[in-house]
Amino acid sequence: MNMYKVDERGYYGKFGGAYIPELLHPCVEELRKNYEKIISDSGFKKEFENLLKDYVGRPTPLYYAKRYSKHYGADIYLKREDLCHTGAHKVNNTIGQILLAQRLNKKRIIAETGAGQHGVATATVCALMGLECIVYMGKKDIQRQAPNVKRMKMLGAEVRPALSGSQTLKDATNEAIRDWINNPADTHYIIGSVVGPHPYPEMVARFQSVISEEMKRQLMDKTGRSNPDIIIACVGGGSNAAGAFYHYLNDQETRLVAVEAAGLGIHSGETAATSVIGSEGIIHGSRTLLMQTPDGQIVEPYSISAGLDYPGIGPLHAHLISSGRAEAISVTDEDALKAAFELAAQEGIIPALESAHAFAALEQLEYKQEDTIVINLSGRGDKDLAAFSQYMESL
Repeated sequence: MNMYKVDERGYYGKFGGAYIPELLHPCVEELRKNYEKIISDSGFKKEFENLLKDYVGRPTPLYYAKRYSKHYGADIYLKREDLCHTGAHKVNNTIGQILLAQRLNKKRIIAETGAGQHGVATATVCALMGLECIVYMGKKDIQRQAPNVKRMKMLGAEVRPALSGSQTLKDATNEAIRDWINNPADTHYIIGSVVGPHPYPEMVARFQSVISEEMKRQLMDKTGRSNPDIIIACVGGGSNAAGAFYHYLNDQETRLVAVEAAGLGIHSGETAATSVIGSEGIIHGSRTLLMQTPDGQIVEPYSISAGLDYPGIGPLHAHLISSGRAEAISVTDEDALKAAFELAAQEGIIPALESAHAFAALEQLEYKQEDTIVINLSGRGDKDLAAFSQYMESL
């Protein structure tokens, strides 16, 4: 029995479901009724696989980090999602969803974005397929992720600022949902993470599962076994982690480590460490763990990383962490910045700030010298050069 896959009602254990307003029901139902049949079709599979190979550049390498391994005393491999076209894992999902949207006869695409990588990946596939693209992004994120905003606009997308709340990812998602309610007939909403109402969490995880599918083959080639001892991935909503964990969910000998953003400290009031200070609740259409007040009001998250400052986590990750299948580690801004500079100095790779959190987890993690560890390097750090420069100036 696979206790970590979604059930027919859209739940992972007690997390998930589709808690949506009546006006959104037709949109979600259309997707739920059709997506499984569409993505299981041989024609869809072939087109998806061909685009991943010839357009995205898959398979991405599994790189043995020699100096890094020596420094930390274990065999450390990096799954190089930063080498995907657009610079992050996000494009795996947008390729899948744009093909799905075409088969549902949708001509208009909307998306939300935090760090901008999902927005860029959505704008990219819309340009590829000649579809209208509107990306909602918090005003604060537009300011701190300016290079990605310029990329989206160059690709032909309209970037609409979210001006409510903390003006970050949560608010961009709210605006995208409002748009979808108002434009159900011709619009498909490409959600960028394993969040939202069923079937989105499972659908996005399946498109991202190519990461762990490749990882198994690559580890076998390099080590003679397909299962590492530990997989580490950062988690905001959690799509890169879902992809890295997917084919290992029932392999209990592989430890799954989800790394969240502690911001200025778990109990500082400026954090996004959902699994530590969160509680069960409903956000953006699914029951999960989220940061909220005792009366159910969302607590605004904070992280230096625009892709991790979401007040909840995907329902799959809520289930994995609550059941003990995955371990949760929280990493501060300061430690993530240090980890980014350490990787740059030791391996010549500048990671995204999101990914840097996963690398920083090695300082907290207990492991053995003979362990094989895979870190999912979910994105490259070009977009975060302003934050890196500010950090250098402060030293």
